[in-house]
Amino acid sequence: MPIDRDKALRADPAVREIRWTTRDVLLYHLSLGAGAAAATDPELHLTYEKNLMVLPTFALVAGTGPSAGEAPAPGLEMPGIDVDLRAVLHAGQGLRVHRPLPASGTATLRSRVAEVRDKGKAALVVLESAATGADGEPLWTTTTRIWARGEGGFGGDPGPEEHTAAPDRPADTVLTTATAPQQALWYRLNGDLNPLHADPAFARSAGFEQPILHGLASYGLVAKALVDGVLGGDVTRLTGLTVRFAGPLVPGESIVTSVWHDGPPDGDGTQRLLLHAACPERDDAPVLTHATATVRP
Repeated sequence: MPIDRDKALRADPAVREIRWTTRDVLLYHLSLGAGAAAATDPELHLTYEKNLMVLPTFALVAGTGPSAGEAPAPGLEMPGIDVDLRAVLHAGQGLRVHRPLPASGTATLRSRVAEVRDKGKAALVVLESAATGADGEPLWTTTTRIWARGEGGFGGDPGPEEHTAAPDRPADTVLTTATAPQQALWYRLNGDLNPLHADPAFARSAGFEQPILHGLASYGLVAKALVDGVLGGDVTRLTGLTVRFAGPLVPGESIVTSVWHDGPPDGDGTQRLLLHAACPERDDAPVLTHATATVRP
């Protein structure tokens, strides 16, 4: 049986040591378009190793870039779960950073299956990973939602419905981000070598007309737009980002991100933002929905 929920939830966390260097960080930033207008704004805080800052979404690729050596084969195989790569879609992503990320370092990463939901024709697998720095203190926590087509119907709980609708009022800020035709080819060098993002024949076999951009690339592009357009370029102000991947983006298309302030700041100044990202080239087809960000003052 491809999915054994009880076995997956009972399994001990997978523990591994990861490392990253400034080159990994620089590549990640460049794969999200940093320095694209180098003649007028080289974005040295993201593109130059001196005084390098780290976009918090780098946590999603830390330990998988060039410094990690040979990348593992793409797939979803763990205790209780064995799913065909072509059946897998990245459904959603959450991130909470506990402190600013260093430009190079090591961490202990503990990963586990947090939940498996039965969605009828599909299964929703929720993975949780927590990174601890060399000093023993938490660095980040991620929650990854994997949609496995054809793997539902095992009698499990479908889980609660989630409602994070965009407000019925004009956005407080609208951010536009262009992507390049080769954006997915750049981004895959961060470690995700899934052929869906490079091989036209493989993409067609998975139901797409052409290779699509990684969901985490769209996620990172929106995070960078938020830092640049709302947070004054200060990457340390973005402390959390949770999204649902609602639709694919083809490299060369653009993302328009609408941003709403969700009430006044908390007592510590932390504020919640609601986001909705869409593709204007396809009649504003949604790309990221049910999206929230937490930012500090």
